[in-house]
Amino acid sequence: MKKTLLIAAIVVLIQSVMPAQQGAAVAPAPATAVDEIFSKWTSSTPGCAVGVAIGGKPVLAKAYGMSDLERDVRNTPDTIFEAGSVSKQFTAMAVQLLANEGKLSIDDPVRKYIPELPDYGKPLTIRHMLSHTSGLRDWGSVESIAGWPRTTREYTHAHVLEIVSRQKSLNFDPGTKWSYSNTGFNLAAIIVSRVSGMPFAEFSKQRIFIPLGMAHTSWRDDHTRVVKGRAIAYSLDNGEYHIEMPFENVYGNGGLLTTVGDLLIWNENFVNPKVGNPKLIAEMTTVGKFNDGKPLEYGLGLFVEEHRGVRNVYHSGSTAGYRAHLNRFPDSRTSVAVLCNGSNGDASRSANRVSDAFLGDRLKPAPPAPPATAPPAALNPPSSAQLEALTGSYWSEEAETMFVAAVDQGSLVLRRRPDAVIKLTAIGPEKFRGSIGTVTFMRNGSGAVDSFSVNQDRVWDLRFTRK
Repeated sequence: MKKTLLIAAIVVLIQSVMPAQQGAAVAPAPATAVDEIFSKWTSSTPGCAVGVAIGGKPVLAKAYGMSDLERDVRNTPDTIFEAGSVSKQFTAMAVQLLANEGKLSIDDPVRKYIPELPDYGKPLTIRHMLSHTSGLRDWGSVESIAGWPRTTREYTHAHVLEIVSRQKSLNFDPGTKWSYSNTGFNLAAIIVSRVSGMPFAEFSKQRIFIPLGMAHTSWRDDHTRVVKGRAIAYSLDNGEYHIEMPFENVYGNGGLLTTVGDLLIWNENFVNPKVGNPKLIAEMTTVGKFNDGKPLEYGLGLFVEEHRGVRNVYHSGSTAGYRAHLNRFPDSRTSVAVLCNGSNGDASRSANRVSDAFLGDRLKPAPPAPPATAPPAALNPPSSAQLEALTGSYWSEEAETMFVAAVDQGSLVLRRRPDAVIKLTAIGPEKFRGSIGTVTFMRNGSGAVDSFSVNQDRVWDLRFTRK
């Protein structure tokens, strides 16, 4: 009799607890909000997959839109997308695993492992590369200036090394400033391969993916490899979708093929590490410092900031037509992963809106939109004589590119083989803005124009010499 009463009491207790647990895990309001966030993706568009985990347990996995528009294949929660720069944290982990074994130190000079890198006369370490404080120019941006943006050529790590070896200067002294650079993470992947004695993709598989059970994750180390369940990437142009795939064998900076479910597994490793250890995890997720001691907002391959008052360890990603974002809110043990196969996917905004739905009253009010800025004051344009003084041929050994500056219908343009014409808008007497960045013409000691400098976010002061 007592046993029967005890069993009945346990059943009543379980029944009283279960509804509350289920409501906390998958509340109707957040799930409905997620459908609304992704409602624009249909059977005639690419789309996204989204996954949410709370307390280490998946509570939501959904997909929207199409994986393959030509064959009418839908996205599913198990569809494989490319994660763009979300990949960087995996490269940082691979480096840290070797450091943990004493096979390298992240404070080692990079040239110890990559002698192809020029000696810039300043200490440049692996840590600098993993925190974007190396000053290394972004190789893809250099190639874009040269007329060959990423995805227009089949780049490999051999190309990366060759491009890096031509750079005569850094954007800045290592550790003094912050500039996002894919170069550092490509070089880090090369270092892992050289130190471990195995291909970077295989090292990652054996040391990270298999131990964590990330069965759908690999690196795009061979873009021709058939990957079952992979979504095709698209860009939107004049209202029509066109295939835009990353046809390159460059990875470590990006190139991770994965699912939202595998990314949630990965995020849980930062709480209960099966790969690495608490000390290693802490180093990856602690903000770095500049040489003067001021803090960054970046750890090793990860941003560490706040989202509406809640600490967030995250990264976004963009490669060809793929878009990605991965949030982890340590204090509430909540993770949100969004992967998209359309260039208009806006994965970061979507991931943050999904995060808002699940974080609820933990969030502070959204900040007001910044006020509109006044348009820049009109500039007295340079005279025809001033423009003519800037014309001529300019060559860069670092970009292996020739530009011809010419006056066309009263404006200065830069012509690049075979048929590119870059219109420049004057923002100063000898300073212009164009699609390649800010172009500033330079004069020598005699006052003659002898070069110009190109500046953009990831390439600073790339010089072109007048021939």
